[in-house]
Amino acid sequence: METFREILLDVWREACRHIEIGESTANIAALFAHHMPVDQLYVRRIDEARPGLETVALGLPEPQRDSPDARTECSSEAMRALLAWAHGGAPSLHRADEAATAELAVILPRHRGRDVLYGPLSGGDRPVGVLVLEARPGETFEARHLEMMRILLEPLAVAFENDRRLREVTVLREAAEADKRSLLTKLGRTGLDDVIIGSDSGLRSVMKRVQLVACSDVPVLIFGETGTGKELIARAIHKRSARAAGPVIRANCGAIPPELIDSQLFGHERGAFTGAVQARKGWFERADGGTLFLDEIGELPLAAQVRLLRILQDGWLERVGAHQPLNVDVRVVAATHGDLAAMVSQGAFREDLWYRINVFPILLPPLRDRTQDVPLLATHFAERAAIRFGLPVLMPSERDIVLLSSYPWPGNVRELATVMDRAALLGNGRRLEVAKALGVVGPAAETPRHIPHGNAAPEMAHEGILPLDEAMRRHIEAALAHTTGRIEGPHGAAVLLDVNPHTLRARMRKLGIRWTEFRLKPPPPRVS
Repeated sequence: METFREILLDVWREACRHIEIGESTANIAALFAHHMPVDQLYVRRIDEARPGLETVALGLPEPQRDSPDARTECSSEAMRALLAWAHGGAPSLHRADEAATAELAVILPRHRGRDVLYGPLSGGDRPVGVLVLEARPGETFEARHLEMMRILLEPLAVAFENDRRLREVTVLREAAEADKRSLLTKLGRTGLDDVIIGSDSGLRSVMKRVQLVACSDVPVLIFGETGTGKELIARAIHKRSARAAGPVIRANCGAIPPELIDSQLFGHERGAFTGAVQARKGWFERADGGTLFLDEIGELPLAAQVRLLRILQDGWLERVGAHQPLNVDVRVVAATHGDLAAMVSQGAFREDLWYRINVFPILLPPLRDRTQDVPLLATHFAERAAIRFGLPVLMPSERDIVLLSSYPWPGNVRELATVMDRAALLGNGRRLEVAKALGVVGPAAETPRHIPHGNAAPEMAHEGILPLDEAMRRHIEAALAHTTGRIEGPHGAAVLLDVNPHTLRARMRKLGIRWTEFRLKPPPPRVS
């Protein structure tokens, strides 16, 4: 009994010491070779889906040439016989001069006329594998060896299960890596790190302010035109802060319907309103311990601004339909492309919230004011486009850079990224068609000229290129004219433009479009 206890301790020690079953099996087989006439030890996995057994580990070195194949197939009836035996849970002893049992014919199809000990390995409530001990030629197993086999089954089953879980984790990790590579390719990126191009040139002053404020927890308000990279700066603040290990959540305040803004910001309890089938965390709870980036904060309704102010002041919130307040630890970084100070004077934005979020303002310059960054940005987006579309990596020429630097970029960096994508696609892997992507043809493509911006009409407008806001204004006005000012509903402008009605209203407010002006105009005649 004392010998059994020592062997059992040694076996458990080896089973738990190694993650891969091959290492555990080799060491355990070496231990048993001192107490049993073992020639070889096999661990075979039961495959019920495709009836058969697969050898996952060999215990002793230099196995015989006629050892079990890596995989052996069997019939469904043979598999049922094997499972019926395995569910019994007890090991079996087969003598060399006996006829092979039904289960042994499956477990060890190349039986060599020797004594064999075999027992099931269980994973939870079902058999997952088989342990096989084959005796040395001319030697036999005794009854005490069968008892030793019993104490070997449980630790080997644990080692088998550890190995199975390791393989599952490996498969999941490889799948996740493949998904990550696929996503990065679609995004045209090679890594997850955010690249801030121009941090040493056009954005140097911005990055100094980022570094200055990142170490504190004060709210930050980022000002900048559409497409200047406000979210990128918000993530840079988070990455350089003590909250870098926490989540960073982006919330577009202008894209949420007013009736859902409370649920999105603060969460809701089950049954709080029709459709609330389960409790849901809001943006603040999801960002607990990290940073919440509130993009287009000027689009928040006044009622939501009041509740946002309370969280900023004391850190407490209540879910919709809840009666108990929750405390959250969130750093708020807000952004806007509008004039919040003017909105405060007009009563469209709360003055107390303005003073609360405008603790540390950061102004992002438009791309037209940092043209020194255009060459690096163009190169970066050209590389990204090549990765994204599976094209050869092509760099913009000097003429392309001059042309790009002459453009006013009303859509800023986002528009430049779109232009480089278009140039890569138009070139079809042979060249970058930057001139065509910008809409420049003829002599203008050969000799780029300065293109004015601001209130002046761009020279390129004669060639079909308008500033982004102006093009968007005309498109929305055309839709409103067609629907006589109607925004929502099956015959509204939002349906024509395929956007959310609340998003359309936000865009109309930004562009100064009044739907009432179109209610007075009859719809354009229909062409039959």
